[in-house]
Amino acid sequence: MVVKGLSAGHGERMLFSGLDLVVSPGDVVGLVGANGAGKSTLLRLLAGLDRPEEGRITLAPVTATVGHLPQEPERRPGESVAGFLGRRTGVTRAQHDLDAATQAIVEQAAGADDAYSLALERWLALGGADLQERAEEVAADLGLAVGLDQPMTSLSGGQAARAGLASLLLSRYDLFLLDEPTNDLDLDGLDRLERFVTGLRAGTVLVSHDREFLARTVSRVLELDLAQQQVNLFGGGYQSYLDERELARRHAREAYEEYADTRAQLEARARMQRAWADKGVKNARRKQSDPDKFVRNFRIDSAEKQAAKAKQTDRMLERLEVVDEPRKEWELRMEIAAAPRSGTVVATLREAVVRRGAFTLGPVDLEIGWADRVAITGANGSGKTTLLGALLGRIPLDGGHGALGPGVVVGEVDQARGLFAGEEPLIEAFAREAALVPGEARTVLAKFGLRAVHVLRSAATLSPGERTRAALALLQARGVNLLVLDEPTNHLDLPAIEQLESALASYEGTLLLVTHDRRMLEAVQVDRRLGVVHGTVVEN
Repeated sequence: MVVKGLSAGHGERMLFSGLDLVVSPGDVVGLVGANGAGKSTLLRLLAGLDRPEEGRITLAPVTATVGHLPQEPERRPGESVAGFLGRRTGVTRAQHDLDAATQAIVEQAAGADDAYSLALERWLALGGADLQERAEEVAADLGLAVGLDQPMTSLSGGQAARAGLASLLLSRYDLFLLDEPTNDLDLDGLDRLERFVTGLRAGTVLVSHDREFLARTVSRVLELDLAQQQVNLFGGGYQSYLDERELARRHAREAYEEYADTRAQLEARARMQRAWADKGVKNARRKQSDPDKFVRNFRIDSAEKQAAKAKQTDRMLERLEVVDEPRKEWELRMEIAAAPRSGTVVATLREAVVRRGAFTLGPVDLEIGWADRVAITGANGSGKTTLLGALLGRIPLDGGHGALGPGVVVGEVDQARGLFAGEEPLIEAFAREAALVPGEARTVLAKFGLRAVHVLRSAATLSPGERTRAALALLQARGVNLLVLDEPTNHLDLPAIEQLESALASYEGTLLLVTHDRRMLEAVQVDRRLGVVHGTVVEN
């Protein structure tokens, strides 16, 4: 794929312009930038789903297949797992085109033979001939313990994540466009995804906020710098990008400061020279009666020289090459408001059992104490989210006993960001949940980058990253002493993840953290680790 001079925006707001990119076989281009910089927009343009405002995109050959796997897999009502896999791999569309070409041959339409040959070649290239057999093998290998005829809407979050990974592993595109493929994947899924991406002979452009995944996979980094309104392409891997970006930003700041200092000095010199010239003229006029003609002429000459020097300094200012000041990037400054401490025992489960269809969690005996910082890990579908629901009393127990301690105030960022998924405007939903008047709610949301263009929209129309920011803003708006984070880094941009890690370092209450973000697990200090394996909870 060759991209030349690409531009895109929302209304009057420009996202990026003049974007050039060449993606060759085997390239893995990491696309990074703040939420709202246009990463998903760019992938949709590359996929041909939207039209750019300027620029062009060409494929070589023109028949090359491009697979776009969006950030949130669409679970369509009535679509089976097999149907989902066929749609995501492009085989369903290729089969439709092949059937249409076959019918054209039957009807002896003009050019039908060529159309059939092209459709057949595409269907075979996408893996249509053996998709069913490969799908069953991959599903079994991933532990997707559901029938391929089961509706996608009936799958749990973990099962849906496995189905999404299966659709990727089954795909045979010439170019892959992956939007947040790491979301909701467990450690085994991340390992499989890394091996798949690094082993591709196809080109890949991917968006991910998983820093470890980026470090292990990408060969180049394309940065959409929204603050500077720039597009920057960095060779080398992710760590090389971080180093080069830091160096470039330091040089840009130094260059601006040098320019600003030089300009300030020249402006001060020009002012002083004009003041001296003006003072010399006034003195010469005031002392015109001076009997010494030489002294009077000297004063006038000195004044004229100072005026000439001032003009010379002005010309130096005009010739000074302008260096724009680097725009200060918006930064999330996050704090987690603390409620009064709870009792010594925060949550307990005694012989607790939860049954969901064929899945059983427990029996679980667990006690969470005040200020415990607990990391909960395990494969998708092992029961981590069910364990959180049981601890919080949100999921009824089928056996045993569970309770929250006295004075516990829960603050939660759940996997589905369910608080902000309705049709009412964000400002109304947030103000109600935070118990704030609209003006105060606007102020808090603005600190998290959610401004006028966001708060009046229905919460359901927000992007996944914007919904996550709203959930984090809620933690700052109301005090909590039990913080529950279920995959909090999903959909967050890299600066926001780092700010969340910083906020967790200063948080003094009880913490329950579920994450597959390997760098977050290293960065956040915890004193207990719980492993969930097939419904059994083990303390490591």
